This record gives sequence, C-alpha cells and structure tokens, in this order.
Amino acid sequence: MSGVEAVKKALESIILNPKYADYLAVLKAARNGAVYGAKVRFPHALVMIFLFRSGTVQEKIQLIFRATQTHARNLAKYATVYKLTMLMLKHMGSEPGKEGPFDTFFAGLLGGYLVFGRRSKKGHVSSVSKQIVVFVFARVCLSLAKLSIQPGAGIIKSHELSKRISHDAWPVFAAVTWGSVMWLFRWYPETVQSGLRSSMDYIYVQSDHWDSLRNFLIFNK
Repeated sequence: MSGVEAVKKALESIILNPKYADYLAVLKAARNGAVYGAKVRFPHALVMIFLFRSGTVQEKIQLIFRATQTHARNLAKYATVYKLTMLMLKHMGSEPGKEGPFDTFFAGLLGGYLVFGRRSKKGHVSSVSKQIVVFVFARVCLSLAKLSIQPGAGIIKSHELSKRISHDAWPVFAAVTWGSVMWLFRWYPETVQSGLRSSMDYIYVQSDHWDSLRNFLIFNK
C-alpha cells in the first residue's frame, strides 16, 4: 500500500467513525454552504453586474468575485454557527443527546444575528446579506401563510374552507405584491432594493426614451 493510499484509508476510517459524525457534520455543512453560495451568487452577479452596473470589465469582474465570495462565506459561517449551536443544545437540554423542540429556532436565531444581523465597523450591512435575508423572509411568510390555514395547525379548522383559501390566495397575493411594488417604485423608489430598482428602471422608465431606430430596437440608450 502506497503512502497516499494509507493516508486516504486512515482519513476514511475517521470520517466513517460514528463517534465523530456530529462534529464532521459541522465541517460538511460549512463546505456545502460555501459551495451552494458560490453556485447561486456567481451567475446572478454575472448577469446583474454586466447588465446594470457601469465601469470597466475589470471592475465588474471584481464586483462579481466579491459578491460571490461574500455569499459563499456568509452561508458557510451561518451553517457552522447553526450546526455548532444545535450540537451544544443537544447536550445541554433536559434530555442530553436528544434534540429539543425549539433548538432549531434558537440556533437559527443566533446564526442569523451573528452572520447576517451585525453591522460592519462603519455601520453598514452588505447588500448580499440583505438580499439573502429578504429572500428567506419571503419564503418564511409564504410558509407561515400556508401553516395558518392548515387544519389542525392553523386558525382554519374546516378542510373545505382551507382548500378554498389556498386556491384563491395566490392570485390575490400576486396582484397585491405587484401593485405595491409599482406604487413604491413610482413614488418612493429609494425604498426599493437597489437591484430590483435598477431592473425596474430599465424596463419601465428607460423604455420611455429613444431618439432613433438604433436605440429603440437594439440599444436602450
């Protein structure tokens, strides 16, 4: 057996040892958070920055790299804090070794504060952190809305009424959401998230201006 194979076998014996599973899960979560963050942010940043940001190609590439790095780092840090807190709470509860009913909430609370909630030394919160939190917040609202009309868990007890609300809620939600964002963009654009504001400006404001066939069909300006 070569030296490389011996090292590989020794590492695999550690990795596959159930005694270390909880601790290794923390490392794997950090790895997965970083990989997922990079996969999600890179194509998004590539499109948005090259379409809507001004500057040289080098400056745009730096912005893309910075946004991707921030997203990957934040998800890796959050996953680490969450997993470590869950591990700690698991051994500190009234029944050591067993997960408590609210452990996930408190672990998420701590991770959310430490990774996404704290400001920089200059008092800023990164735009990437804001986007991630708003993205998750929107999904939480949708989940809670579904839970609120779920018989046995929410305030609606009738299965028939629950089905009817589920069927009719989405069109109302979609209409109110788009009506609200267009009103905000028209009268209070500074309150709209910068990325969304840029794309809306491109579609709804810049479409009002042209002075030739060239910038009517091919270029915007």
